[in-house]
Amino acid sequence: MDILTIDMETFYSAQFSLSKLTTEQYVRDPQFETIGVAVKKNDEKTVWFSGDDEETQDFLNQFDWANSLAIAHNAVFDMAILNWRYGIRPKRIADTLSMARALVGANTSVSLKSLAEYFGIGEKGTEVVNALGKRRADFTPEELRRYGHYCVNDVELTRTLFDALVDMGFPTDEFKLVDLTTRMFTEPVLELDATLLADHLRTVQATKEELLSKVLVDKSQLMSNPQFADLLRARGVEPPMKVSPTTGKETFAFSKSDEAFKELLEHEDFLVQALVAARFSHRSTLEETRTERFIGIAERGTLPVPLRYYGAHTGRWSGMDYNLQNIPRGSPLKKAIKAPEGTVIINADLSQVECRVLAWLAEQDDLTAAFAGGEDVYKIMASAIYNKSVEDITKEERFTGKTVVLGAGFGTGWKKFQATMLTAGVVTSDNDAQYIISTYRETYPQIPMLWRKAQQGIEAIYNDERFAFGRDSVLLVEGAGGTLLPSGLHIKYPNLRKQADAEGRAEFLYDTKKGRSTIPTRIYGPKYVENVVQGLARVIIAEHMLAVSKRYKVAMTVHDAIVAVAPAGEAQEALDFVQECMRVRPKWAPELPLDCEAGYGASYGDC
Repeated sequence: MDILTIDMETFYSAQFSLSKLTTEQYVRDPQFETIGVAVKKNDEKTVWFSGDDEETQDFLNQFDWANSLAIAHNAVFDMAILNWRYGIRPKRIADTLSMARALVGANTSVSLKSLAEYFGIGEKGTEVVNALGKRRADFTPEELRRYGHYCVNDVELTRTLFDALVDMGFPTDEFKLVDLTTRMFTEPVLELDATLLADHLRTVQATKEELLSKVLVDKSQLMSNPQFADLLRARGVEPPMKVSPTTGKETFAFSKSDEAFKELLEHEDFLVQALVAARFSHRSTLEETRTERFIGIAERGTLPVPLRYYGAHTGRWSGMDYNLQNIPRGSPLKKAIKAPEGTVIINADLSQVECRVLAWLAEQDDLTAAFAGGEDVYKIMASAIYNKSVEDITKEERFTGKTVVLGAGFGTGWKKFQATMLTAGVVTSDNDAQYIISTYRETYPQIPMLWRKAQQGIEAIYNDERFAFGRDSVLLVEGAGGTLLPSGLHIKYPNLRKQADAEGRAEFLYDTKKGRSTIPTRIYGPKYVENVVQGLARVIIAEHMLAVSKRYKVAMTVHDAIVAVAPAGEAQEALDFVQECMRVRPKWAPELPLDCEAGYGASYGDC
């Protein structure tokens, strides 16, 4: 199989660029123009070509893409152009940006410029800045020659970077996942119902304006913290709180920099979104802007799924552009995502996977056995809390057990548990909250023991030592290199350091990158356990995605769920196959019981 490394140079301007538009908008826009393209076949000399669309098509058709591995840096861009503009679909796709994010992304930017410097493989040019606002016809022959040299250099850097990342040991299955993730965007199959979206947009806007017209009669309601808190409570939302750095006392977390408050912009109740948007002094809600964006996509074609491979440091996928990872449950937007004619959408979600992985990892065998036997673990927990038989547990008591099981395994303290219950409208006294948390820890003592082992793991990373923990030593700390997962990739904690907290106690911090900012982040035993459990859950869903993709198109993944498309005539057979795949236990965890909830329908909202 040939290896074809490619880089596309395209028209951009101050208003028409990837900083102003999503990749989908940019590539599908009538203003789009290919200025030139460079291709390197295997180890041969890289070839630059610039011509009109027909000439570029002829140039690209010289290469056997259908039987080749295509490499690009930020492959969703180049492969979208190849497919949407030139009808070319390579046999395999590799993306050096995605590979770098998994191997070194925690330590550096994953731009080609930064990675070239990181690996010491060369220097990225700057000729692209001179192309601002220029159509192909606007370049002089000399300018086009220099631009070609710049593009050729990018291709050479990309191929050298690819070889360096392969030498670092990028796992075979992860290559397949990069390919699969890229094709979710570049070879989309899901469709959008424009009529439903238009109706939904009118409803959202009318309801929002009605709400805001009432609230904004007195703007002081929005700007007064206590009154705004009452507005949120009226919508069933407990206001987020924080400790004031000035007074040291608890106060409302209502500023634009408060993450918990910003998360309300994505609340499942778009009226809550509207209130928060109004507080932020802008009137558009996420539901509204997302619906408008979907309408635009519907006018241009099918729905590309933009997912960032290894977007989180635990390895999970994250959303980008128009984020499909956080569409609220029950939103009409899900109904608007349709299967192509003659097919159905299958949505299969791993049941309680993090709780199951935690029980297995901690060797809490009674809890693992309860999962394996299909028992109601939430009722079992409630039974221990309320000291009554499982059969007598009420719906309200089961909810308490569920909240504990889903949260307390990662070190939730009684105050946070109390606040979580209050968000659901359940008032829990201090004594009851403390009793409930201590009951969980006493009922499942192996889990707190795992936290202590995990704290030793953090110490091992800090001291650059090796340390194995978890059932069958499935997790291996390889010193400062991080924690090795069964996938062959690591969870890393860059710049891990120890310092004294406000009370003089030692704590560990590491650096988290958010955009251009570097944020100090605390890490401690239970939080580390949460990280590795999420990492293991990601390895599991990844294995299942590859298994499902052998028969059906995997169109999307959302957290612990797989969304696939299958012929309508074999809907039940396909559903059974997907469920069978998702119940397969990984080879590295044969005792781990897995289960899934799945359904199929004509739309994403139907299953």
